[in-house]
Formats: sequence, structure tokens, C-alpha cells
Amino acid sequence: MKGPRIFLSLLLLGITATSFGQKKPSTTNEGYVRLKTPVNVNVVKPPSGAIRLVLPKGATTTRGLVLMDSNSGSGGFFRAGASKPEGEDNHGPNITGLDTAPTFTGAFASPFNAIDPFLNGVFPFVMIGNQPLLGGTTELNANITAVSLQLLNPDNSVFANVPFKPFEDLTEDSPVFRDANYSVGRTQFGDAIQRAEFFNMMEESWHTRLNPRYVNRVALQIPFSVQLVFPDNTVKTVRTYFTQPAADGSTVVFLLDLVFNLLDTNQVINDINGGNFTTKAVNYHLYPNTFLFSIVDEQLDTVCCTLGFHTYFLDPTATPQPRWIYAFASWMSPGTFPPGVQDVTALSHETSELLNDPFGNNIVPTWQFPGVPANDNVDCQANLETGDPIEVLPNETVPIVTREQHEVFTYHPQTEALLQWFENGATSNAIGGAFSYPNTTVLTHSAIPCPL
Repeated sequence: MKGPRIFLSLLLLGITATSFGQKKPSTTNEGYVRLKTPVNVNVVKPPSGAIRLVLPKGATTTRGLVLMDSNSGSGGFFRAGASKPEGEDNHGPNITGLDTAPTFTGAFASPFNAIDPFLNGVFPFVMIGNQPLLGGTTELNANITAVSLQLLNPDNSVFANVPFKPFEDLTEDSPVFRDANYSVGRTQFGDAIQRAEFFNMMEESWHTRLNPRYVNRVALQIPFSVQLVFPDNTVKTVRTYFTQPAADGSTVVFLLDLVFNLLDTNQVINDINGGNFTTKAVNYHLYPNTFLFSIVDEQLDTVCCTLGFHTYFLDPTATPQPRWIYAFASWMSPGTFPPGVQDVTALSHETSELLNDPFGNNIVPTWQFPGVPANDNVDCQANLETGDPIEVLPNETVPIVTREQHEVFTYHPQTEALLQWFENGATSNAIGGAFSYPNTTVLTHSAIPCPL
């Protein structure tokens, strides 16, 4: 198993740049960062002056520079423990030596052990919450920083302000944070996924619940352009953002991934240092209609769009060694992506994944995406990322209607692959023998192993 890789791709250089000419990225392909590399808080440096982004040796694209190998574990960097904030529940055991959210462990045996012989067919996992067999409710704060954008013109005047405020109440009232009716009971979305997975072995009282609270509101200034340095020392000036109107009149922003990574990572550090983000919670940066594109070559061709990711921040110098569990997601106005991929689709995807795989090291038998022929040259993964197998399917979301006083709103969280799908078994011991949830018809059998 490979160790974690941290790419230090942001450097200041004094090189003359050529002019830019990339086209606005297409919005036809939505996706997620498969696993974002854990971030050591000690190596994050704030930007100073004009931003120049340097691709590491051998890289020809910005895409994937902040990712972990999809077949590797996350390894071990962490940070010192903070005191428990008011309202946070430490219910449930933690991994010895870590200061982080409550977790429980388990394992499953897979018939496809030949694919990963170093594990002898037994695959351990770590999830957020308390042991299902013990029952009880784990309450976690969901610390949210609402991030607005101020987009700048080439002369640094303001082109547009893109606020998150119009979506604050809608997000807080969504099924991710409010109860809705499921076959596993009335509860929150992420808890419903976990209860479906462990329905036939859990105590009825078992829940993992999130208490949403807006802990900070910030506005990030986005420069009109930055310099991108390729490995052959070619330097191009590239546009950092493009915009288009959404169907509801709000502004959709397509933002260069490396610029986002620089600014967002520094804001996470600010939230940690300011006490807004804590180790005993799950922590979010939520953006308004903000989707990431990548530069894929020196001709400045682009590929789009990344809708979200989850990871954790850590400090290797402290004991005990805690982890701040973190996710980025965006409110999604209708019409930008295919019908049904809207509102909290990305937020539900990342929330389910961080509950089921908080540290990105839950290795499973190598699987291929559903709907792809087994003998094809396919893209495969070997991690317990519950949203990833579903994102390629046309029926990935499920409508959930909520009523808040006299207001009715239909949300579109993503159906998730259950733990049992990754086990490769002929049958499932999840609720009703399901392999996906809430829509149990999306995946009707377990994963197909990746061709060797």
C-alpha cells in the first residue's frame, strides 16, 4: 500500500508569462475528487502578492494534483487536541492516539481476496459514530463556514459578488441536516445510509446525527488571472474563473482548481486557528454554485467539473494526534447539470462519504464503475467511497420533499452505494437485501471486480 502524497505545487517565481486563451469549460461532466490528500497544517503557506502556480515535475495538467491514489490509504499525520466545545458529544470510542470525531471499526471478508492478497480477503474499515450493536445516538456538530466569492476584473476592480447567504436556510433545512421519512425510520440523510447498511445488526436506538451551525461567514477574493508554470518552464497566464447565469437568476462560477485549493486551504487553517473548526465535529466549507475546472495541457484546454471532496487536516508534531474532518461542497442551482443534480446533491454525496470513510483509508476489493463492460479498459477504484459508483448513473439522485412551516421544497440528495455493494457478495445483509439507498433499485447486485 502506498503512503500519502502531498503535492507542494504553489511557488512564487519570477518568469515572464505568455497570454492566455483558454475557453470556458463545458458543464456536461460532473464529478467529485475521489480522495483529496490529507493536509498537514504546518506546510500551508498563505499567498503573497501575485499568484503563480507551479505544476510538479512530470505533470501536464492541474487535474488530480491534490488527490490521493485511489488504491492507497491515507497514512498518519495528525494534530493536538482542543477542548470539547459546548454541544459536542464524545459518545463512542475513538481510535487510540487520535483526537478526532467518535469512530467505530469493523471488517468484512470478500470472496475476491485474490485481487488484494496482502489483506487475505479481510477488509477493515473505520466509520464515524458508535458501534451499531451498542446502540445509542452520537451527536456531532456540523461546523459550517459559508463562503462567498468576490470576483475581480483584470484591474482588480470588482466584477461580481456571489453570496452564499440566499442558500443558508435552504441548506440548513435540507435532508442532510433535517429529518425525513425513510424505510429505516425518520432521520437525517447520512444517518439513514448508515442505518440501511447495519439495519439487521444494529440496536434500534443507534443513530449518528449532525447538528448544523454556521460558525463563520467569509468572502474570498478571486483574481481574474494567475500564472501557471509548466514543467518545461513554459508560463501561461490563465483565467481563474468563468461565470454564467443559473435558471434561478443566481451566478454560477467555474473556478480553476489550483486557485481554489490555495485559497480554500488557507481559509480552513484560519477556521482551525480561530476555533471555528474542531476535531470532535465534521467541518464544512459551503459555496454558492462554485464548481472546479482543470487546465489539461499547455494549449489551456479545460475539463470540468469537480463538485466536492472530503479530506482531513492534521498536524504531525502533536500528541495526541487529532484530525479535523473536512468537506467542500456547493449549493447547486437547477439547470447547470443534468436534471436532478441540484441543490444538495454534492453535499449529500460528501456527507455520506465522510461518515463512511472519514480518513480515506477504508480499502475494499478493487471495483469498476457500474454500467461499464467487464472486459473494457475501465477506470477502477479500491476505496469505500459511497457516492462515487452512483455518480456515473443517470438516476443518481432521489427527490425528498420537505415542509418547513408553509414552505414546501423538493431536495435531490444522491443515492449511495452501501457497504454491501463493495463486499462483492452474492447477497446483501443490508435492509431488504439492498446494495444502494435510499433508491434500492439503482444498484441491484454487488460491485463487479476490476479486470486484472
